[in-house]
Parts: sequence; structure tokens; C-alpha cells
Amino acid sequence: MPKIQEEIETEIVLDEPPMYRVVLHNDDYTTMEFVVHILTTIFHKSEQESERIMLDVHKKGKGICGVYTREIAQTKVEQVKVLAKQNQFPLLATYEIDE
Repeated sequence: MPKIQEEIETEIVLDEPPMYRVVLHNDDYTTMEFVVHILTTIFHKSEQESERIMLDVHKKGKGICGVYTREIAQTKVEQVKVLAKQNQFPLLATYEIDE
């Protein structure tokens, strides 16, 4: 029986994954210094950018820390939760779809 080899052309289209904003929320107990620490250590922001985001959190009630894929956003939210708990702060971080 002869072997027949066919070439089939297919085009694969890959969509970009949805992106998510990580948001820090203001509270009455977490210090501004701790928020800056979170932003520099977990989100790798510069001191100047960390202070700007911290002021957004303080004055506007929330501040955007960055935009990531869902898995990375979830991980960063969990890292904030653990570090805040270790330091006895109620700092809340959430993630939401970036539209």
C-alpha cells in the first residue's frame, strides 16, 4: 500500500490573555510607610512611583499597583495579604479585569 503524505495549511490565531489591575484599598490602620514597602518589594516600583501610588490610595481610596495576567495578579494579591497579616495590617489588595 503506497504512503500518501498531504500538507495541510492551518493558521493558528492566538488571542492575548486578558489583563488584570491589582488595586490597593485604603484603610484607617495601615501606615503609609508600609504601603510604600509593599509597592517597592512586591510590585518592584521605584521609591518615587511607590509614593505616588500610596498617595492615590490615601487620597482617592485606592491605587493601581500594576497590570498583569490573572495568575500573576492573583499571586501578587496573595503576597500582599500574607505580608500585611505578618505585619498586623488590614491592607486589602484586589484584582479586576483591565478594560
